[in-house]
Amino acid sequence: MREIVVIGGGAGGLAAAIVAKEEGKDVLLIEREETLGGILNQCIHNGFGLEVFKEEYTGPEYAYQYIKKIKDLNIDYILDTTVTGIDKNEDIFTISMTSKSQGITTLEAKSVILTSGCYERTRGQITMPGDRPRGVFTAGSAQRYLNIDGYLVGKKVFILGSGDIGLIMARRMTLEGAKVLGVAEIMPYSNGLNRNIVQCLNDFSIPLYLSHTVTKTIADENNNLEKIIIQKVDETFKPVEGTEKVFEVDALLLSIGLIPDITILDNLKIDTDSKTKSAIVNQAYETSVPGLFISGNALQVHDLVDNVTKESQRAAMNAVKYLEKKQDLGKKIRLIAGKNIGYVTPQIIDFSWKEANLILSFRTTKKIEKAILKVFQNNSVIYEKRMVFLVPAEMETISFDYLNLNQEEDLYMELEELS
Repeated sequence: MREIVVIGGGAGGLAAAIVAKEEGKDVLLIEREETLGGILNQCIHNGFGLEVFKEEYTGPEYAYQYIKKIKDLNIDYILDTTVTGIDKNEDIFTISMTSKSQGITTLEAKSVILTSGCYERTRGQITMPGDRPRGVFTAGSAQRYLNIDGYLVGKKVFILGSGDIGLIMARRMTLEGAKVLGVAEIMPYSNGLNRNIVQCLNDFSIPLYLSHTVTKTIADENNNLEKIIIQKVDETFKPVEGTEKVFEVDALLLSIGLIPDITILDNLKIDTDSKTKSAIVNQAYETSVPGLFISGNALQVHDLVDNVTKESQRAAMNAVKYLEKKQDLGKKIRLIAGKNIGYVTPQIIDFSWKEANLILSFRTTKKIEKAILKVFQNNSVIYEKRMVFLVPAEMETISFDYLNLNQEEDLYMELEELS
């Protein structure tokens, strides 16, 4: 039996396993790919590590810093192994796995940290009329084909959605000789970081069509993508007649959102949040199942890998404390996202975790130039902070002392927009 099993060998899992090992715990790291590093291995652009290392790395370089430490610390890990489910009986987790070499196996653990990342939304998850041709890819798949397999998926490309992966692929495809004809975004603002708008679109004169979406895909006689039609949308996201634009393309990349990958938790019936599409957690990143922790993109989609690392380090430290703590269960209150806030984590404050820092992460529902963030309890403001230049694409993080809070009343959080 293992003390801690970490599921997922990307940025979050590597960091979590290292912290747990350094705290003296028996750790096993499980990764479904043939190498450690996760999605970082296909992210050959730079921009990683500025917060954690104070240096700028590419994705593989960032992963290497942690992979080297994993090996230096002799942390056990298994590759090419997919976790298919997790069960719990009393205080013991049973983890079911499958691999080519071992077949179907199980192992037991006292605590589990899930850092499985997220997956991309596909064409089947949005309404897109037209043919079903070859040539429609998620942006992440196109990135893997190009950066790992050396295969360019198209020469005349259009991108739907302005998420960061899509923006980065606009630049990457251009540098490889493809013509990126434009990026359409259904929202009136970009869903990517501003630096990626500048560096990946503006610097290459790639047009961004805000409040536009693809309304038809057209195939040729061989069922290959030949054309797409985009249209402007109104405030209710309905296409506006007479705004059609036709583009001749051979590839359409979809950058239409990411969803935390928590399907392996189905047997545990954890409490989930409809906004994050992931688990409800307390301030220790512990789910409604004691001893099961979740962090990184499996918990909430981050825009910076450095924050995935730091969040997973905190989760691992709390998993260590879970194994060591001997205390009565404390009271719990909710943290409720209010006006202008899309979601907030954690959603629960558990007062049995008094040693855990209360670090709140949230996203605004719209672009706001100036605002005051307020946290209320029993109609009284217990925390406030002036904030500027808030956009949904960028996660915000705050921290404050919570040990003197009323343990009976829920917290309510809102953004008051200033003129």
